[in-house]
Amino acid sequence: MELTNDANAPAAQTYANIVRLENVQKFFGAVQALSDITLSIGRNEIVGLIGDNGAGKSTLIKVMTGVLSPTSGRIFVRDKEIDPTGYSVRKAHDLSIETVYQDRSLADKQPLWRNFFVGRQITNRFGFIDIRREKEIAEDILLNAIGFRGVGITVDSTVAQLSGGERQGIAIGRAMYYNADLIVLDEPTAALAVKEVRKVLDFVRKIKESGRACVYIEHNLAHVHEIADRLVILDRGRVVSEVTPQEMSVAELTDYLISLQQHG
Repeated sequence: MELTNDANAPAAQTYANIVRLENVQKFFGAVQALSDITLSIGRNEIVGLIGDNGAGKSTLIKVMTGVLSPTSGRIFVRDKEIDPTGYSVRKAHDLSIETVYQDRSLADKQPLWRNFFVGRQITNRFGFIDIRREKEIAEDILLNAIGFRGVGITVDSTVAQLSGGERQGIAIGRAMYYNADLIVLDEPTAALAVKEVRKVLDFVRKIKESGRACVYIEHNLAHVHEIADRLVILDRGRVVSEVTPQEMSVAELTDYLISLQQHG
């Protein structure tokens, strides 16, 4: 997959991990949400993050992407330690880390080309938005980055015209265009029909095909099992296991998560 603008390809890779957390703790008052989290996200891999409600998945992702500061522990981005107190969502964006939240990042009534460039408009030398250039790039993303071919969707289509799966594809494509080499997906298939789920899983595969990495939070074990290279299992704020889909079937994974709850 190639995008029109070569500057938007991932940077030369001289690092082992995009993100690494070491002994991360997070407290909310007296409540410990994360306990001794040590986790690495390598290059060009899909990491599934699973666990029951309250396992700490959302808190972990928020620490990883700058939404929350850890109470203690160390954060490395591309093998370089960063100051957790200065880490923010904006800083994560600057470090090419993007999060796609379920259906929250697109403006329904705006055409797709405008959605791609919200807050990041391309301007000409007079300071006006370069609509022609934005449409050209948006079309390239539609056709080449996320493969919207022959589905009746153009850069002038509004988000409201899209299905749930197509909306996720647009959000993923936008993250890919903005040089993100780690894309975090927060339950992207929630409340989608089977046909739409298939579209989203295909979009997730395109993330890896383009040389990027993905952290994929998913409540449906079959979906994440199908697409992940590695599964990280959380329980009560701790990483309790890391397995590959080859090591544990969906049924075994289900039994394992149930056992964690029964022995809690």
